[in-house]
Parts: sequence; C-alpha cells; structure tokens
Amino acid sequence: MLNPLSPLSRLLAAPVRPGRVCWIGLRPARREPLLPRTEAVLDPDTGLAGDRYSSRTQRARQVTLIETEGLAAIASYLGRETIGPELLRRNIAVSGINLLALKGCRIRLGSALLEVTGECQPCSRMEEILGIGGYNAVRGHGGITARILVGGMVRLGDPLARVDGPAMQGPA
Repeated sequence: MLNPLSPLSRLLAAPVRPGRVCWIGLRPARREPLLPRTEAVLDPDTGLAGDRYSSRTQRARQVTLIETEGLAAIASYLGRETIGPELLRRNIAVSGINLLALKGCRIRLGSALLEVTGECQPCSRMEEILGIGGYNAVRGHGGITARILVGGMVRLGDPLARVDGPAMQGPA
C-alpha cells in the first residue's frame, strides 16, 4: 500500500498533459484487418459498437489504446520507418500522452468516461504480423486496456485527458 502523503504518491497524482486521438479502428471479425474510422460509439454494456470484441462479459478490455510515440519506438526496434496502429490490433491511437501514466485512472475520451484496467501486452501474432522480433519489439509499448464507465462518442482529434489520479491506498 502506498501512503497518499508520500512523495511518490504526489508524483503519481501530478498533472498529466492531455493527448489527442489520431486514429480509430474497429475489427469487424476475427483475423480481419481493422477498419479505420473517423468516430466510434463507446457503450458501457457492449464496448465499441462494430468491434468484434464487443461483449457483455469481457469488460476489462472493451477498448485498447496505443501511443503514436510507442509505434515509433516499435518501428525503430524493427528497423522500419513506420508501423501503423492497425498492425498492433489496437482500437485507438493517441499522441502527446504517456498512456502508462494513466494506469489505475479514469480518463475522458471524447464524451465517454473510461477506467484504465491495465497494460495491453503483445500476443504471439506480433511475430506473424511484424516478423521476427515483433513480439519483443512491442513489449512495454503495447498500450493500455480500458473499461467504459459512461458511454459516448470519440472522434479523430478529440482529447484524451485524465479525470483523476491513480487509486491510492493509504494507512487505515
């Protein structure tokens, strides 16, 4: 448990500059390419409308997000100039914000409210999609997963902002 009065707690709760949505993609079916969109509907009961992972039971991974800065790092590790977010199978790419700084936080994405539920780890398909070394290139740069708390719409150019800091548990 982290003492809410500790210097680390204060640093974790420090302001985070908002980011911007720069890509949205939906998976229509298993192993199908992601389809780029200019907007998407986020529903707390079913997830992203039109996405194959839309579900009433798997709520911890309703939305996956990745940073364009992380995509640049992955491309560099693979000796490529660029890597598109559709290759990593993420729903939303953002820029200008460190997504890992949002772990345990609530975030505003367009008009929706989300809770960051964890890191989005690479899967074995990264070797298939990106080639040899793809899995390890994505490690630590795969983005985050989130649950939709309050539905809404997200559009290209919308801000992504932290609403509150990480949940801290102090002494009883």
